[in-house]
Amino acid sequence: MIYDVVIVGGGSAGCTLATRLSEDPKRSVLLLEAGPDYTDLEQLPDELKYGYRQEAADIESPFNWAYRGQGTPEQKVPMQVARGKVIGGSGSVNGQVFLRGVPEDYDEWAAEGNDEWSFVNLLPFFRKLETDLNVRDDFHGTNGPIPVWRLPREEFLPVNEAFHQATVAAGFPEDPDMNNPDSTGTGAVPMNNPGGIRMSASLSYLNPNRHRLNLTIKADVLAHRVMFDGDRAVGVEVESGGEKFTVEGSEIILCAGGIATPQLLLHSGVGPADHLRDMGIQVVKEVPGVGQNLRDHPLVNIELEPKEGVKLATIEPRIQSGLRYTAEGSNSRNDMQAFPSSFTGLRAGDPLQGRSPDRPQGLRITCILKLADSAGELKLNSADPRVPPRLEYRYFETEWDRVRMREAIHLSLRFLEHPAFCPLVERRLSPTEADVATDDALDAWLRQNVATTQHTSGTCKMGPESDPMAVVDQYCRVRGLQNLRVVDLSICPN
Repeated sequence: MIYDVVIVGGGSAGCTLATRLSEDPKRSVLLLEAGPDYTDLEQLPDELKYGYRQEAADIESPFNWAYRGQGTPEQKVPMQVARGKVIGGSGSVNGQVFLRGVPEDYDEWAAEGNDEWSFVNLLPFFRKLETDLNVRDDFHGTNGPIPVWRLPREEFLPVNEAFHQATVAAGFPEDPDMNNPDSTGTGAVPMNNPGGIRMSASLSYLNPNRHRLNLTIKADVLAHRVMFDGDRAVGVEVESGGEKFTVEGSEIILCAGGIATPQLLLHSGVGPADHLRDMGIQVVKEVPGVGQNLRDHPLVNIELEPKEGVKLATIEPRIQSGLRYTAEGSNSRNDMQAFPSSFTGLRAGDPLQGRSPDRPQGLRITCILKLADSAGELKLNSADPRVPPRLEYRYFETEWDRVRMREAIHLSLRFLEHPAFCPLVERRLSPTEADVATDDALDAWLRQNVATTQHTSGTCKMGPESDPMAVVDQYCRVRGLQNLRVVDLSICPN
């Protein structure tokens, strides 16, 4: 059978796209997922179902690709890069913050030649995908598949309440709706886990529409490469149950994410020609931008030892509130973020670290650089598609990135001096006083302790024909090839 559309990757993008495309009963859609499938909520394992359960993102989890990435050349212990290997993808194992980018992000993409991607053009789709349970205005949806809510301040955990008091006292405005286009400041984060259920795209988009006869879902299927007839994509070579098959489609759409999508393109002979030849892969089309421009949000944690008896997160949302602000001297609004959190139990997991914590309980403030200048690259380690790629993030390569993160650390340390933290914090574990004594010392600490926010993107960037590093045009079509698109975070320019 030749499907009208073959979608590779059953994550947030793939589940959404399969659902939307199969709305036309005349269009046959095949969705392929490398991990297992769960057809209803009752079948779903608890670590995927419940938002407070984070062990699905642990390095030992069967639902995690568990990549390793090099944050900086100096970093001695590679970062754990958690990606969901299950229907719903990383949206089935994540921390459930449902936060839009600021309008300037999208307008900058439009100004670079992707005019369909302006905030005004995207807003109807932001509204279409959500039902905001707290905010009713022109910027929010009321009947979309994904429910969005915010924890009332009176239900904040102690560390979140202390952080809120400290940030307000420091002069930051209260922010009742972080998805408002003009918002900034401190407040509750929007989440997609009402009732404690992690509402992935699998649960919210795919499951209600599985009955469609024109929608086929195949799990435990690993894509090896896209098949071509000349410059036209005609199918995908896959492995299932130890056997290889070729599935055919009139259009092939890659939705495997910022790591697996460029990896699949490279294995298919699409990418930088020299690298493909080094790997012994026949070049189908030289596209130099594949795997380049690897973007993410670098983060570092200020680790704190809680005092005896302090209430910590158990079944409560881990990421409840936070602060978005603009770094001093920055022209990029809300380019910085900080949020408090707590955990209990060695198997508590961590939605950002990709591993369980190394102590039974703790408090932390996480500082995140939301619009980093630095960019890295993804390359193959082997011509075998089962071998994970090499990920070099190259964080903090620019002085501007280091300046902003140093400011975030010092700002957070000032927050900790607020009286509201006194009953909560026994002592600061990291960074030490020596680590923050000088800029050079703090830079060295940052380079060793940086982690990823698990938002890998940019590795198949979109752009106009004049951009030699653009992999796709603004309609997600891979340049120089027919019937092949990329529809996931890898197309984001930054």
